[in-house]
Amino acid sequence: MHAQRLPSSALISVELAMSFPTRPSAKSYMNNATACIVVPCFNEARRLNPESLLTFALEHRNVHFVMVDDGSTDSTAEILSELQSLFPESFEFLTLADNSGKAEAVRQGLLHAIGGGAEFVGYWDADLATPLSTICEFHQVLMKNDAIDVVLGCRIQGPGHDIRRPLIRATLGRLFARAASFVLRMHLFDTQCGAKLFRVTEDLKVAIQDPFTSRWIFDVELLARLSKYRSSRAALFDAIYQMPLRRWHEQAGSKLRPWHFVNAGIELSTIYFNMHAPAASTNQNRREALELVMGTTNERAIDVSRAA
Repeated sequence: MHAQRLPSSALISVELAMSFPTRPSAKSYMNNATACIVVPCFNEARRLNPESLLTFALEHRNVHFVMVDDGSTDSTAEILSELQSLFPESFEFLTLADNSGKAEAVRQGLLHAIGGGAEFVGYWDADLATPLSTICEFHQVLMKNDAIDVVLGCRIQGPGHDIRRPLIRATLGRLFARAASFVLRMHLFDTQCGAKLFRVTEDLKVAIQDPFTSRWIFDVELLARLSKYRSSRAALFDAIYQMPLRRWHEQAGSKLRPWHFVNAGIELSTIYFNMHAPAASTNQNRREALELVMGTTNERAIDVSRAA
């Protein structure tokens, strides 16, 4: 059931509204929550599912949502405002005056969450292609293992994994992940899945201090920044848990277009030079970077056995 452009009273069922507790006082949301999820939204009125969000929030009081409206021109802001009004203990609504892109919407949300005292922060796509219940699985990984700082959702087909994704997108996604792995010098299966959770560390605070230069692949740029502020890239890889998703369903209305993959390739080459500037002076490294943009980089085996 998806939200339509209806009066606010029709956003959720009467039964669900009646189940909500007395409105809490406007104290810091992190008094009770330990995980904060940023949900970037741009013209998502037809794809938002407020009932799923509210139901999950009722059952998981330790998870807080920062809903960021990125200058939407439809009724997205109205829906997000009502979510906050109905259950301010679990939802906050931030708005960006102009459409700044997903990268900046996520960054602003993360800054707000960290400023509120969150122990773990992450971001989730508004279409809920990754079920909200997966947040709990990510949270448990970070709670149980202090050596893990990053949990990445991975869309891996296999027994027990209900992954519904068009073949062309799945193929392009794998090729891009191999190229990103080359740039980051770590084997990652899926860098672009819109489900990620991070432990709040000093490295993370520094990594999101400045706006991202990438509009389409800020996920890779964020990992590159985290890598830069650690003792070694291997150390970051050891702190990443790649979790195969049990369920992921492609949702209609995606804003991703074929030419965006070209933009992503250009942005990836920029990240490469920013990460490896001292080493990129040789002709060999320049040739590798060019191959990366042209999509001719040799395939590299991606080992995700540690995340199985």
